[in-house]
Amino acid sequence: MTTKVLVIGGGQNAEHEVSLASAAAVAAALRMGDHDVTCVTIDRDGIWRVEGRPNGGSPAESLALALPLLTRTDVVFPAVHGALGEDGALAALCALAGVRVVGSGLRAGAIGMDKWTTKLVADAVGLGTARGRLVAADDIGDVEFEGEVVVKPVSAGSSHGVSLVTEEGQLLAALREAARFDRRILVEEVVRGREIDVAVLREKGGIRWAAPPLEIHATGLFDTATKYDGSARFSVPAQLDAAETAALKRAAIAVFDALGCDGVARMDFFLTERGPVLNEVNTMPGLTAASQVPRMFAAVGVSYVDLVSRLVRAAS
Repeated sequence: MTTKVLVIGGGQNAEHEVSLASAAAVAAALRMGDHDVTCVTIDRDGIWRVEGRPNGGSPAESLALALPLLTRTDVVFPAVHGALGEDGALAALCALAGVRVVGSGLRAGAIGMDKWTTKLVADAVGLGTARGRLVAADDIGDVEFEGEVVVKPVSAGSSHGVSLVTEEGQLLAALREAARFDRRILVEEVVRGREIDVAVLREKGGIRWAAPPLEIHATGLFDTATKYDGSARFSVPAQLDAAETAALKRAAIAVFDALGCDGVARMDFFLTERGPVLNEVNTMPGLTAASQVPRMFAAVGVSYVDLVSRLVRAAS
């Protein structure tokens, strides 16, 4: 039986271009299987664009024109990273419309996008995180820190607005850069350790499992430029002993469960002498065939086409 899938890409945030790449790759892979695929793009200004259809003059009008697609869709695949997408906004729309959606729901998406709240959840389940402080954008002129720190927006992806501060004179500029992306800013201690990602997948029927961990090899901060300029190198499976692998997978599944995630999520860790330290969670991670999550599942024989098909089958 053919499944009708509506793939949504784009979005109103700094990850717009990355999302377009994910959506295009997902749509192409689904078409290789038994899926009838329709695509919608959300422009940076919030206009919903459906090929061959009128778009309206405002976000509200364009959304109203696109909504009838939901009545002819079995599953929505919201490949929109960042705010007004990954944060649960699109999952909430689908829930209101009574349409199955790939990935996490509103609550998990909203909490996972909020790095400060995610730290509180991790602490509640016994996982370490970097010591940090929450700063309001209006208060950045009064902030003082000693030593090296990482400054980041509380809710932003692809490392946009993230800076490594190694001396006091750099702090204000870093805070201002983070404030371009969020009014809430996180200032954290620098954690020294290997950067390891773990992807967790919940299959149809509820079984969830972790793929082999992936290690990121990058010079300096794994920032936005490094993520997309090809200079970073990935090892998958990461060279870990059995105890390290087991600890990372347990930690990833614990966070996945605590947040109430569905579909696939990527947990980013630092592996330190005291064990895994959670950095952040991505409930709608990059999903081109070359992205980290598909690489991890490919390491155990789950092809990219199979992975996106599994996500559609597991949609709830």
